[in-house]
Amino acid sequence: MTSRTRTFVLAVSVPIMAFAVIGGYLGQAFSRDDTYRHLTVFEDVVSIVLNNYVEEVDVNKAMRGALQGLSDSLDADSSYLTAAQVKALGPVESAGPAEVGIELIKQYYLRIVSVRDGSPAARAGLRTGDFIRVIGDKATRNMTTLEGMRLLRGTVGSKVSLVVIRGNTTDPHVIDLVREKAAGPEVTAKVAAPGVGLIRVVQFSQPAIGGLKSAADKLVKGGATHLIIDLRGTARGDLDEGVNAARAFVKTGALTIKQIKGDQRETVSAGQADGAISVPLVLLTDNGTAGAAEVFAAAVGGRATRIGERTLGRAARQRLVRLTDGSGLWLSYQRYLTPAGEQLHEKGLKPDVDVNIVDPEFGVTPPAGDAVLDKALEFLSQKSDKKAA
Repeated sequence: MTSRTRTFVLAVSVPIMAFAVIGGYLGQAFSRDDTYRHLTVFEDVVSIVLNNYVEEVDVNKAMRGALQGLSDSLDADSSYLTAAQVKALGPVESAGPAEVGIELIKQYYLRIVSVRDGSPAARAGLRTGDFIRVIGDKATRNMTTLEGMRLLRGTVGSKVSLVVIRGNTTDPHVIDLVREKAAGPEVTAKVAAPGVGLIRVVQFSQPAIGGLKSAADKLVKGGATHLIIDLRGTARGDLDEGVNAARAFVKTGALTIKQIKGDQRETVSAGQADGAISVPLVLLTDNGTAGAAEVFAAAVGGRATRIGERTLGRAARQRLVRLTDGSGLWLSYQRYLTPAGEQLHEKGLKPDVDVNIVDPEFGVTPPAGDAVLDKALEFLSQKSDKKAA
């Protein structure tokens, strides 16, 4: 093996070993022998490429590609960050006070997880599942979620252009958005039908927890015997806020289980003051229900009926692990499980009543009405009829 090959193998192998040691999810975690076996194969691949590829290999570019490929194989939230990306890393909000109302995840390109109610993205007709190929003048193929979220922010009134594709179509659409500060309440409530209260949660936060409990109390005192909580497209908020919000509805038992490396688990349970709201619950979910909203849905799952679509499956915490060359790993290190100990991250929650939602083509007005809410009201009506009989 040439000294050039050895140098390249060493440069790539050290971060790879960091993945194995620090706790990336490589299957069920490599055994020591398996780790070295795979590194030996990798060493062979590097030697073959450097000595046989038809053109001169850019070692730095190849190394970045190898590390990006390794991190991409873990989950959609883990990523390899270059030294420049680590240096620029900070709270997404630091990129500017204004946004367009989009949450992203990495799926080859950047994919829209959710669109905030009433936001510029919502008014432009963007939807959960749309892929963003370009933000401004930057392609998203090798862009991290963190970088994409920062590019979407800026000053109030500034513009950002997106190239978007929807579904299986290859026809791209250019969407120009004007950034603005997030507006509108995080929780709204109304009477959806006699005896049925409807609560919409836009995101989970400390104020939203109080707003959710207050809205539920008010509806119940006003005569609601059932509550529908709309979590469709709800993806913002800290995971613990989803757990804390569930306390108002769960009197006893586990709310979630936190899992870290080595299958170490911590159970978070309801306390003596929890469970003040006891009326039956229906949750409206879709593929944009993620993060704190999924943790909330799992926590109240034992006494709630889920109607709509499977949730996304995004219930893990990440942290930055710095490497010696200034680069880093944005690594999932903790997962939130269901109260029964089942995996939620990358699995999602299956609805009890499935509703097929058809996404309209660009420029096509969505059908009138709300099929998921209608199904929930029908479900509760049938339930009441059976009880009366």
